[in-house]
Amino acid sequence: MDSSYTLTTGNIGVLISMPHNGQLIPKNITETMTSTARNVPDTDWYMDKLYDFANTMGAYIISPKYSRYVIDLNRSSHGKALYTNANNTELCPTTAFDLSSLYLPNKQPSSQEISERISCYWQPYHQELTNTLAHLKQKYHKVVLLDAHSILSKVPRFFEGKLPDFNFGSADGISCDEKLMQKVMQLDLSPYTSISNGRFKGGYITRAYGAPKENVHAIQLELSQHTYMDEPSDNYNEQKASQVKLKLKAIVQCLIDFAQEK
Repeated sequence: MDSSYTLTTGNIGVLISMPHNGQLIPKNITETMTSTARNVPDTDWYMDKLYDFANTMGAYIISPKYSRYVIDLNRSSHGKALYTNANNTELCPTTAFDLSSLYLPNKQPSSQEISERISCYWQPYHQELTNTLAHLKQKYHKVVLLDAHSILSKVPRFFEGKLPDFNFGSADGISCDEKLMQKVMQLDLSPYTSISNGRFKGGYITRAYGAPKENVHAIQLELSQHTYMDEPSDNYNEQKASQVKLKLKAIVQCLIDFAQEK
């Protein structure tokens, strides 16, 4: 296994990917970055902690060790924008969500450096995703991929106002069976708000790996960080988290039940 990510194996046909959970930045890259960037403020904080129950339930889990500031694993390696007519971050981001620069003057990565990051970090993660999904499909025939994310509830760069709590995406129904999204949306997630295929329809991973006709069903969940953190800080709120984890468990169980349906 490549040292840039970790894979925890399970015993059911469900894989949870956490592509923005990593926080490390290699020293040679850190030296080119601003002090703000070194604190990796746009991390999908505590995904591993929020989903610490999932492996016990049987799910496989893959998570990178390195920050999205090094390279965004939820973007195409060709740099294609996710959303048309919207503000997008790049494969190797140059600005934070608040539009502040991540790099010192004249220190942004060159095309050669970006290619090296693709080889060192992007390719290994996606190769493991590909291999694990193929293994699960061969073993269980039907697979569900959950791409797990979180984000501040207010990010003017990407959306107006406050984000709903649970934001599910299936690339407008392309990446998973419609029945799966229906089952998820029928769950009782109160008192939290939820939406499907709103501002977040699913990133590159959801779109690239979801193939419902081939029994691989991908769904993204973008969770508002105010459900488990003390915004705008990065403090984990145990009381909040314990409540939202009950809903996350119900969601994962829903995915498991779907994966095991004949």
